[in-house]
Amino acid sequence: MITGSIVALVTPMTESGDVDWRTLGRLIDFHIENGTAALGLVGTTGESSTLSHPEHREVIRFGVSHAGGRIPIMAGTGSNSTLEAVELTVAAAEGGADCALLVTPYYNKPSQEGLYQHFKAGGEAIDVASVVYSVAARTGCYVSAGATLRLSQVENIVGLKDATGDVARGASLIKSLPEGFAVYSGDDGTTCDLLEVGAKGCISVTANVAPAKMAEMCRLALGGDHAGARAVDATIRPLHKTLFLESNPIPVKYAMGHMGLIDPTMRLPLIPLSEQYRGELTKAIEECVE
Repeated sequence: MITGSIVALVTPMTESGDVDWRTLGRLIDFHIENGTAALGLVGTTGESSTLSHPEHREVIRFGVSHAGGRIPIMAGTGSNSTLEAVELTVAAAEGGADCALLVTPYYNKPSQEGLYQHFKAGGEAIDVASVVYSVAARTGCYVSAGATLRLSQVENIVGLKDATGDVARGASLIKSLPEGFAVYSGDDGTTCDLLEVGAKGCISVTANVAPAKMAEMCRLALGGDHAGARAVDATIRPLHKTLFLESNPIPVKYAMGHMGLIDPTMRLPLIPLSEQYRGELTKAIEECVE
């Protein structure tokens, strides 16, 4: 089981919009040096929706190769087509990923039984671990507590990324799930709270900008020092807010560009951060990181 701060890593791009492989390698090293527990590649933050399938597979292969076993790789393989999700999941496993992350199907809004069958197919297609990703705000559907409990019995499905921000719901869910099935926070603003009630870590956007602090917060919380974890979290709370002033990953790419970590290029239909938000985000970076 992966525990701690898993970064939902951006996919860096050149000014022309191509994947920037050299910078991606530097980001991987940056996270290893700063204590990140695992790399979440080609998810929402990694702009998976605008990568071609060959690019998607190559980012995973590159990440596995460059990491060289120094850090686990969690690969985003979700789709609103079950067949496509299975294909992406199998390709990720064949590419050497340690774990697959499958988001709830978007747009077609399946029933809970449909969601169960969808994730079951993904989990059973591979011999490596898979994590279910529930984020209704972006996909239009969520995985119910009942469906999550059923999925926890499926071989290879080992966890849930809960991006609801509903800590009470998360606490109740954690109590009902079997030991060994991990719940990860997918909402940076409530990560510290969810860790306190039993989450095993987070899959974090903020970790792109403040990896050492997110790693330390998780380490303290998982070790039982919740007061210490809250003290660390307090130093980066402005980032939890400002990195979501517009749709992810628009703000985080702006922030990383400001810090000199990447060129902030992204692909349409995403465009650079609106001028009206830049001052607030820059201030948060200066207060929390620089």
